[in-house]
Amino acid sequence: MGHAAPADARGDPMSTTTPPGWYPDPSGQPGYRWWDGTAWTQHVSPPAGPVQRPRIPDGVATDTLPIWLMALQPVLVVLLQFAYRPEFRFRTIGPGGLQALDPASVYTVGYFVLQVGGLLLYGASVLLAFLDHRALRRRGVVRPFPWPWAFLSAIVYVIGRFVVMRKVAPGRAMWPLWTYLAVCAVGTVFGVVRAAALFQQMLP
Repeated sequence: MGHAAPADARGDPMSTTTPPGWYPDPSGQPGYRWWDGTAWTQHVSPPAGPVQRPRIPDGVATDTLPIWLMALQPVLVVLLQFAYRPEFRFRTIGPGGLQALDPASVYTVGYFVLQVGGLLLYGASVLLAFLDHRALRRRGVVRPFPWPWAFLSAIVYVIGRFVVMRKVAPGRAMWPLWTYLAVCAVGTVFGVVRAAALFQQMLP
């Protein structure tokens, strides 16, 4: 259907010098309408959908060295906890003989090693996510999972990464993901048990 006063999606009149082509539908409907150079035509086109990621060849490996290192990082977290082995001490304060925990027995060298080590591992996980993302692009993966998600959490990147890989390389084994989740589960159990033991030591 034609329009006596053709206009683009913003309501501005289309110039008769505008070359023929697909332009946003002047009616405001989603999609495009063909402008023949002088007037709008009845030819319409639906809005462009998201571009699908093409599959990668079967011979292209999807498990990179950085993603394997990320999968094994929780092992270092567990080992790092062994650096903190405090011996809590109590001291009596006030006329009532109140028992209070001595801060010096909490903030030991091992405590600061644990904190600094945690920050280094956090930075390493972001770096590994970046290297993995770059390696996947070099192997032909279109729009890999964005590596900055690792700033939020390593597990977010690892899971999101394999969601994308399921689309571009369906049927592949996801051993780094299962390894990461298994190690995280074991580390969580160990952390809970260790935290409970430390809490018991803190009781006067």
